[in-house]
Amino acid sequence: MTFANPLPWWAVAAAVVLAAALAWYAYRRVPLIRWRRLMLSGIRLVTLLLLVVLLMRPVARIGEVDERGALVPVLVDTSRSMGLEDAPGRRIDFVRRLLRDRLLPALTGRFQVDVLGFGEAVQDLDPDALHATSRRSDVQGALATVQDRYRGRPVAGIVLISDGGDTGGSRAGLAGHGPPVHVIGVGSSKPGRDREVLSVTAAEAVLDHSRIDLAASAVSHGWGRDPIQLRLLENGRPIEARRVTPAGDGVPVHQVFKVAPGPGSATVYTVEIPAAPGELVPENNTLSTLVQPPAPARRILVAEGAPGFEHSFLKRAWSSDQGLEIDSVVRKGRNERGTETFYIQAARSRSDRLRSGYPPRPEDLFAYHAVVLANFEAHQLTRAQLEATRAFVVRRGGGLLVLGARSFLPRGLADTPVEDVLPLGLSDRASDAVPATDARGLHRVALTADGAGHPIMQLDADPEKTRQRWEAFPSLAAIATVGTAKPGASVLAASSGPGGSRRALIAVQRFGEGRAMVFTGEAAWRWRMLMPSADRSYETFWRQAVRWLALPATDPVAVVAPAGSSPGENLPLRVVVRNAAFEPIRDATVDVRVTAPDGRLISLAASVDPDAPDGGRYVAHFRPAEPGVYRVTAEARGASGPLGTAATSMLAGGSDREMADPRLNLHVLRRVAAATRGRVIGADDIPSLVDALQSAAPAARLSVRRDVWHNAWSLSLLIGLLSGEWVLRRRWGLR
Repeated sequence: MTFANPLPWWAVAAAVVLAAALAWYAYRRVPLIRWRRLMLSGIRLVTLLLLVVLLMRPVARIGEVDERGALVPVLVDTSRSMGLEDAPGRRIDFVRRLLRDRLLPALTGRFQVDVLGFGEAVQDLDPDALHATSRRSDVQGALATVQDRYRGRPVAGIVLISDGGDTGGSRAGLAGHGPPVHVIGVGSSKPGRDREVLSVTAAEAVLDHSRIDLAASAVSHGWGRDPIQLRLLENGRPIEARRVTPAGDGVPVHQVFKVAPGPGSATVYTVEIPAAPGELVPENNTLSTLVQPPAPARRILVAEGAPGFEHSFLKRAWSSDQGLEIDSVVRKGRNERGTETFYIQAARSRSDRLRSGYPPRPEDLFAYHAVVLANFEAHQLTRAQLEATRAFVVRRGGGLLVLGARSFLPRGLADTPVEDVLPLGLSDRASDAVPATDARGLHRVALTADGAGHPIMQLDADPEKTRQRWEAFPSLAAIATVGTAKPGASVLAASSGPGGSRRALIAVQRFGEGRAMVFTGEAAWRWRMLMPSADRSYETFWRQAVRWLALPATDPVAVVAPAGSSPGENLPLRVVVRNAAFEPIRDATVDVRVTAPDGRLISLAASVDPDAPDGGRYVAHFRPAEPGVYRVTAEARGASGPLGTAATSMLAGGSDREMADPRLNLHVLRRVAAATRGRVIGADDIPSLVDALQSAAPAARLSVRRDVWHNAWSLSLLIGLLSGEWVLRRRWGLR
């Protein structure tokens, strides 16, 4: 027997002395005859010493464990990427020879060896029947399963044989206190001739038949600077082909296609490279993306605290975008009776809610996707409306744009709930609120590093041309003085004020579920009036800004499906259920229906999402059986009736992730070994692997211990001593 929490001898001696002193002190003045006082003190001493012993956790080994009693699980990757031919020969054949001729003979005489295969799951494996057929490789999940499977047993170490591809998407973390994982990498970090489509991304479709950008990237290995042929397909039908010459071998190429998705349903766009003879992995020559049909028009509320020349230009730019619905309300002043008057332009169904100049209830405000506050001061809104505006961003996920000089005055929106949402402080004003920029002059636009890559600021596909177009913008009339950017905010553009002071012009941030933006300039209409009539930069910027702000705002009931998946993968279909005030509904009944590509209808029941403690979120799991487009519809019901429906589409099998980037991924393997105190070992260095396992075997055997104290006898003895002392005290007249 030994102790899990041993104390040095001097600490044990001190504990004994202290226990004896406490036992004597407890009864030193008790009016009892000596032998009774000694008996009670003795019971108290034994009780205290027993507590000390239990806190040291006495443990014992479970039986005798010989050297062969130490376990070594050998975990072999059986995914399809292990069937590639670069190891030399096929990777899986190389692993079969490695197991049969070197690894198992070296381990079997010293350890108890279990050979396991993993792909989608972990299973026992016959080395002679080794095949690379699994559709994906979940390295993290497989290691977590093995650690759990052998928990409490003497494991000297785990041997992982893999090419480093980890496509399982498991969130299981590696237990740092578990056995070490020694990794043998299979494959070449510089594979043979191969061409691959790296990515395909598409912008959001705004209107039926509207043209959008579809960006594709590809790379070629082993062909030098030979041109790459890219073919674009729409729902399987070829629509365009291009030949692109890379700058060098292994240097990616990028192309932007203009596409026009059809109306009514999602469209699949595929970029492919024709397979060449002798290519290593033809499977990664194709990549698809799904473009959702245009969403309903985004509703924007433009609220003006005072009329402004600027606002007319803004509303004209937004109104010409057919993907936006603009409601506006302008505060005109008081009439002869002293009543506030407003000029309202809105859809008939929403105009009544704007009669007081601003939506009076959160439910009315939450009907919009973005709100623009122009020249607003705090006294023009009630405290409840200010709180509702903050909740519009935080809870509803809407976008808020604040502009106009009055909004930034001391009596503007400073020290209100709205200021919390904004990316710039309004109370702490500073003359140099941003770092030095390449300012172009007084009140001219200077694009920052953050702005150069932000979608709001893009005016051309070429980043350098975007910068040049911003530098060509005319100067503004003035820039408001505001505070510095808050943590997490991004300043996209800056300008120079009087005396060369640096001021933030455009700043954004994500806040809660939504987004916020500040524009501190005055007279941006000059960008429209002083530039050529054919230049649409002004309209492009403001449309991109309001669309970016409105993007996260969803309906009260929303369904979210994974963007990319593979057949056979267990997919979470998440549903968010809220009421009109966007408060979560925690007791809803949610039904999910999935329409497969062949028209079959699959019904699923969603349950409360365990990863969403705030409530109102539900999840159903679905495993697509075949590649194609699946239609997902969710219907939510409450105690009082239907709450709403939502629908989306998802694409299964748009890419073969198992065959993406076929090179040996040493980065993943090294990370696994480092996280578990293991090593990356070459296939020719089996003796060093055996040495590492043998050095860990004694510790592994000793770790298999049983807690002696953790049983009913220890508890009974402790209770018996305390009860005996209490009974004797009562019998001898003590309390």
